[in-house]
Amino acid sequence: MEYENQITILSDYLEEFPETDEPVWILGRQHHLNTDKSKLLLDISARLWFTYRRKFSPIGGTGPSSDAGWGCMLRCGQMMLAQALICRHLGRDWQWEKHKKQPEEYHRILRCFLDRKDCCYSIHQMAQMGVGEGKSIGEWFGPNTVAQVLKKLALFDEWNSLAVYVSMDNTVVIEDIKKMCWSPAQSSGVAHSSAHLHRSALGQNKNTAGLCPGWKPLLLIIPLRLGINHINPVYIDAFKECFKMPQSLGALGGKPNNAYYFIGFLGNELIYLDPHTTQSFVDSEENGTVDDKSFHCQQAPHRMKIMNLDPSVALVGGFFCKEECDFDNWCSLVQKEILKQQSLRMFELVQKHPPHWPPFIPPTKPEVTTTGAELIESTDKLFELEEEFEILSV
Repeated sequence: MEYENQITILSDYLEEFPETDEPVWILGRQHHLNTDKSKLLLDISARLWFTYRRKFSPIGGTGPSSDAGWGCMLRCGQMMLAQALICRHLGRDWQWEKHKKQPEEYHRILRCFLDRKDCCYSIHQMAQMGVGEGKSIGEWFGPNTVAQVLKKLALFDEWNSLAVYVSMDNTVVIEDIKKMCWSPAQSSGVAHSSAHLHRSALGQNKNTAGLCPGWKPLLLIIPLRLGINHINPVYIDAFKECFKMPQSLGALGGKPNNAYYFIGFLGNELIYLDPHTTQSFVDSEENGTVDDKSFHCQQAPHRMKIMNLDPSVALVGGFFCKEECDFDNWCSLVQKEILKQQSLRMFELVQKHPPHWPPFIPPTKPEVTTTGAELIESTDKLFELEEEFEILSV
């Protein structure tokens, strides 16, 4: 009954979608408006939706307690990463239903993004890490900066153990990705330090993910080339193909100071989740669950014409490859659907590391690091930026 009620509520918004026989593509899944509108809306509402928040603890102890007006690209980056974590732990076809009990992994994913300094992908951690990328706390980030911040923070996230690859010079290098994803298990000393850090950050006492050799799940982030002063129509079909791939995590982009998380398309319109709603801070309950109603958008999503994208804001595409075979399949799809364009490609895919590039060294978690905000003496202190002498309970 609850399921039917939810469909009824969502159907109220369906007028916003036109009557058409054209398929709608959402993150690698095809929907038909004339036969499964309700399924489409349920698929969209299952995506984690991160928006501006207010009334969280001040960033850095004395900084802003709301990200309204400046945090939209950070929220879009959180949405893309959250989709990767859902695919990793729950699968792409997992569905969210209001009031339905969700698995522990779901709540654990949500806790990674709560607006607290001790959550590994919180607005606090992203803003602090952005200082090292030349961004002041409270300054608007572009998608490339968000990609670099996520790449750095992922090094401290032992539970998810993601390999994050951000392509440079519009080139994805297969050899480098395989080297990174097949990197051997960490030494026991580093593993112990990481596990201790993870307990502090996520309130978990046990962690084994990522400590045995094997393919590390890949978060692949690619800055896409779509034009200089305006969107070049020659790129549009290839861009739409990205949303059809089963590995798709959508794209980050939009307009200056206005970021959106693009999750699919209908015709020549992009479908996106909009972070520009300010909601109050939500914390986890004592039992570790999260009241998640405000983390799912239960309205029809927004749409905009692809040609209305502003190329002055970089567009960043994301893909998730849980296993090596997923990455191999992605490479085949790119060769077939995207690289068939002989010139003006969105990006290049090459087998070998270009000889004129510096050697590729898979990133590792530094024992001593700085976010740019202040020097951290050890990894155990990464999440203690706000009160210098605070001891986190384990």
